[in-house]
Amino acid sequence: QVQLVESGGGLVQPGGSLRLSCAASRTIFSFYAMGWYRQAPGKQRELVARITRGGSTNYADSVKGRFTISRDDAKNTMYLQMNSLKPEDTAVYYCKADGTIGTPDYWGQGTQVTVSS
Repeated sequence: QVQLVESGGGLVQPGGSLRLSCAASRTIFSFYAMGWYRQAPGKQRELVARITRGGSTNYADSVKGRFTISRDDAKNTMYLQMNSLKPEDTAVYYCKADGTIGTPDYWGQGTQVTVSS
């Protein structure tokens, strides 16, 4: 069993920045990829950004150029730097670890991000 713990969420004004962290209870290098997802009230959970073990990244169109995903395998931690935040970025943000074939995926418990003046 792997535990993922998100932190760094909070209330920020439009145009502001936040940095989310996702700390894993074991080495994240064992996972094929890790990603950030978000879910706003009344909406489906959506992919925000994803990074593979090899370092390849992909982003939702809505966050390209504003958000940056990274990972520090030595610290078993993944990050999401969020800049130029907009009210529509308000959501609960979850981290996910994608297992390799035949192994499970894991989710964190989520952290709230609220962008409001």
